[in-house]
Amino acid sequence: MAAWVVGRPGPVATRPLERVRLPVPEPGPGEVLVKVEMCAVCRTDLHLAEGDLAPRRPGTVPGHEVVGRVVARGPGADLLEEGTRVGVAWLRSTCGQCRYCLRGAENLCPSSRYTGWDADGGYAEYTTALEDYVYELPEEYPAEKLAPLLCAGIIGYRALVRAGLPPGGRLGIYGFGASAHLTAQVALAEGATVHVLTRSQDARRLALELGAASARGAYDPPPEPLDSAILFAPVGDLVPVALTALDRGGTLAIAGIHLSDVPSLNYERELFYERELRSVTANTRADGRAFLDITARHPLSVTTTPYPFDRADEALADLAADRVNGAAVLHIGG
Repeated sequence: MAAWVVGRPGPVATRPLERVRLPVPEPGPGEVLVKVEMCAVCRTDLHLAEGDLAPRRPGTVPGHEVVGRVVARGPGADLLEEGTRVGVAWLRSTCGQCRYCLRGAENLCPSSRYTGWDADGGYAEYTTALEDYVYELPEEYPAEKLAPLLCAGIIGYRALVRAGLPPGGRLGIYGFGASAHLTAQVALAEGATVHVLTRSQDARRLALELGAASARGAYDPPPEPLDSAILFAPVGDLVPVALTALDRGGTLAIAGIHLSDVPSLNYERELFYERELRSVTANTRADGRAFLDITARHPLSVTTTPYPFDRADEALADLAADRVNGAAVLHIGG
């Protein structure tokens, strides 16, 4: 099968992705084999390719926002029929027995494994996944619009929950790419006032089209104090900026898996008055199901930039240079 692997991690200009031929994988116990139709391109894939996220195995196939169909089942996999349309997401497996898993925080499991990092992902014609960790997807939606929901959407929802936005609250969103443009719509559907702060003029226009109350530069102050904020841009310099923008008792959630160094914080200016700073560590399957239920009730406008499969390296380069509007999506098979 055709696939892209992370050969030698480095700056995207050095072309760390390599196009290769690999055997079609065999599904193991409890796994299904998925014929990939579409895979969205996540900033985590870029971090892996460039080495910001240390590779856990050589020659990994990235990609964890996969839409496809079950074409084979491994021993003991009996929940999903062949032909079922499914989504394969970032969280690949957990132990199910540690104190985190038992209390419903499986995203904190020390034994958790991830698609496109610990095991091969969706930049390929086929991939495998544990059937307990995939999501059944509706037939009526285009795969191009479903793929970004499987990480950008789910982790954005997790970040929104972590941000503790009160009903009818004022939400600031820093950075406005694939995840942020979906999260903004969920917040708006729940009655929030959304202010977007991002360096991209195209992203600011999209934010206003989607219903944001304002859209300004990333380092600009919002027009009013914020009850909550989410930092999607992997820029540590924005942490004190966003904290300063919070009202008393406000919360900032950092959504990315990678963040550049955060400068020293001034306690009185940025953290006093019970402001909170929270990280977001992956998601649980319950988060995924809750988010997909929301999208069934409130269909989202998913902005995508499509790429053919043979231009996956170009998609990563465009993502690194902020040339992608919404989510980049690889068309892999039919």
